[in-house]
Amino acid sequence: MEESEDVPKDFIKLKSEKLSVDEVSELVVSPYCGAVSLFIGTTRNNFEGKKVIHLEYEAYTSMAETEIKKICRDVRQKWPSVKHIALHHRLGVVPITEASVIIAVSSPHRAESLEAVTYCINTLKASVPIWKKEIYEDEYSWKENKECFWANSEK
Repeated sequence: MEESEDVPKDFIKLKSEKLSVDEVSELVVSPYCGAVSLFIGTTRNNFEGKKVIHLEYEAYTSMAETEIKKICRDVRQKWPSVKHIALHHRLGVVPITEASVIIAVSSPHRAESLEAVTYCINTLKASVPIWKKEIYEDEYSWKENKECFWANSEK
């Protein structure tokens, strides 16, 4: 395969179905890359001493996709050797232990893909309009990410 046949691609998906680590990681595999780095964000069963039953995510989908595309463009500027980027985020109910977000990045060497994955998750939490509701035993709470620039602008 010529390298020109393996052009860099971005795979962005917001969906209500269960996310697949295998599917996301396979999207970014390239014969030109020796590294695939993954981040998997899962639902944990507790928050500040409260028992979490599940999470629920809502998004302004078109704006979220636009912001994720910007993140991918930024990654390519910061780490030009990055080949493929996949960012899948689940919407709706996410049970305990299941993935809310999976990010995969391929590059020729590990440093770039690891740095790019870290950048992706941190920037996603800071700038993408996806909202999380934690459901506890007797109550619920809409959570804002501490990184989120619009939630912290008035504090």
